[in-house]
Amino acid sequence: MSATAEVAELYSTLEESARLLDVAFERDKVRPILNAYQDAFAHPAAVVAFRVATSMRHMGELDCRFRTHPKDRDPYALALAKGLTGETSHPVGTLLSDVQERCPVESHGIDFGVVGGFKKIYAAFAPDDLQDVSKLADIPSMPRSLAENAGFFARHGLDDRVGVIGIDYPHRTVNVYFNDVPAECFESKTILSTLRETGMAEPSEQMLKLGQESFGLYVTLGWESPKIERICYAVTTTDLEALPVRIEPEIEKFVKSVPYGGEDRKFVYGVALAPQGEYYKLESHYKWRTGAVNFI
Repeated sequence: MSATAEVAELYSTLEESARLLDVAFERDKVRPILNAYQDAFAHPAAVVAFRVATSMRHMGELDCRFRTHPKDRDPYALALAKGLTGETSHPVGTLLSDVQERCPVESHGIDFGVVGGFKKIYAAFAPDDLQDVSKLADIPSMPRSLAENAGFFARHGLDDRVGVIGIDYPHRTVNVYFNDVPAECFESKTILSTLRETGMAEPSEQMLKLGQESFGLYVTLGWESPKIERICYAVTTTDLEALPVRIEPEIEKFVKSVPYGGEDRKFVYGVALAPQGEYYKLESHYKWRTGAVNFI
């Protein structure tokens, strides 16, 4: 299928999914993003996923994320050139190029909402070339909160396991995703001590059950505070009913409303914790390929 046909199909799918979810669909925001990165959808290694979340900040939104190719193309420069996001003097505007200069980025990802438009860019590293927290913390535009929490990451065996960096331009935050996370990080006692050490809300029993099934975790950092803003634990499954937790009504509606490709449906289910409480999010893969990076 041609890139133009792929874009038309994805646009139609997003529009219909938004209608079924009672989510507004901003055509003037969605179409320019799909057009700008249209070569990504026809690529043999294309990956596309849809996502919803239960927090107030995410309510009334349907997110879409996809992987871009070739890897040496600068997706942020393209977003600026196409007017998808505005110029800024904030360090968030130079972080991607700084990471690209210092680290071997294998691929990029784009995250946008059918309401909010362009949101994030991801820089993914090869699974056999995970990056050190210390190396990333030395990047001039990186939030100093990464360096401030280097000891915390080292104590949990995460200091040399960074697999993806996600840059949120509207909220001016950075997600740091860890791969090959030590199994003890997902034990209930470790989750509890981790959350208390970082000042997060006391977890529910549901969260602890889900945390024990996790394959990975990430933290959210900002430029305004030395503290970790959020921690997210995530699991993958092809059967939501097999998870040891109750699925929220809004997520059930999402599952019934969005399509998927392939014989088996693949989900990434995550719980995010902040000082204010916890919320859940679900990513459903529309197009998938074996070996692609999981993050939520």
